[in-house]
Amino acid sequence: MASDKEFDIVVYGASGFTGRLVAEYLARQYGADSDLRWAMAGRNADKLAAVRDEIAAPAATPLLTADVNDSASVQAMVARTRLVLTTVGPYQLYGSDLVAACAGSGTDYVDLCGEPVWMRQMIDAHAETAQRSGARIVFSCGFDSIPFDLGVFYLQQAARQQLGACLPRVRGRVRKMKGAFSGGTAASLKATMVAAKDPQIKRLLLDPFALAPGFSGPEQPRGDKPLYEADIDTWVAPFIMAMINTRNIHRSNALLGHAYGEDFVYDEMMVTGPGDKGEAVAKALAEDKSMSSDDGPKPGEGPGKEEREAGYYDVLFIGEAGDGRRLQVSVSGDLDPGYGSTSRMIGESAVCLLRDAGDTAGGIWTPAPAMGEKLIRRLIDNAGLKFQHENA
Repeated sequence: MASDKEFDIVVYGASGFTGRLVAEYLARQYGADSDLRWAMAGRNADKLAAVRDEIAAPAATPLLTADVNDSASVQAMVARTRLVLTTVGPYQLYGSDLVAACAGSGTDYVDLCGEPVWMRQMIDAHAETAQRSGARIVFSCGFDSIPFDLGVFYLQQAARQQLGACLPRVRGRVRKMKGAFSGGTAASLKATMVAAKDPQIKRLLLDPFALAPGFSGPEQPRGDKPLYEADIDTWVAPFIMAMINTRNIHRSNALLGHAYGEDFVYDEMMVTGPGDKGEAVAKALAEDKSMSSDDGPKPGEGPGKEEREAGYYDVLFIGEAGDGRRLQVSVSGDLDPGYGSTSRMIGESAVCLLRDAGDTAGGIWTPAPAMGEKLIRRLIDNAGLKFQHENA
């Protein structure tokens, strides 16, 4: 698509740990693609230059300086590109001006946000502006929440084809996962916990439909205690990312015109196995507070290449119709979730939004309604994800 903008994509935060991985992915996957004009941005030009050289990006890769504390520099960056891909979080601390700038100027935006209260604030403040300007603002384009949001979307697509209707009840069950959560995820969790001391913010945080303003659906499972699920013969434990994933999926349902139904019920938990051992692990996970402790991962830190490449994840989605019929699909990735797979997912989201989703209107989106099957195809082809049907 022709554009008078200088760049197609600017990776903002490219000298940070995750931003560097995103830039490295774009350089490797699209470095020879002369039709994709991308640049690296951050606070310090020398650090950006060093990262550009270390990741073997082309020497001509443009470097832009922008600082969240300097709104003019952010505005200038936004004015030069069709899309900003930002890894600069926690977004509730560093992201508001950037969203405002993108929404106001018609510039597309993707991030890795897992902060539902801030996302709701951005929806309330900027959704109408983005609709008018044509900016497509897409939150949560990493491990939170692409495998889950697109997993439910993929399952419901199969249900329409095989059963003639969407499924009113879906369970997301993380069967396997190896790899660290990112330091950014931990920092976002801590910032959210601090903000939740405000009673209004706490109420919003506890609302499963917080990201679907004006809608209130049926009661949802809390997912905060270990459970034994006889149909899959395993114990399951609370999953820390369910807080953001469930809310994104309910927003997707709303943006899709409640295609999954206004009575849709969804929850996520982590599989720990059968028997006494599975129960013990589930109870231990339910008590684990390491993500919110000072010993958790720090922003800017992360695993090395070997550790990232040794990581993986596998999520099962179980859908149930009102008459008892069931469908199951799975989504898996071949790198650690928090860094390796996340950097590919957000990179492909940016390219997909620009190249494949021209019919998506301006507004504040989640990945499934914004890109749907087009993004699934890119993730399968380029990012090491698998979307598979399973026997129920």
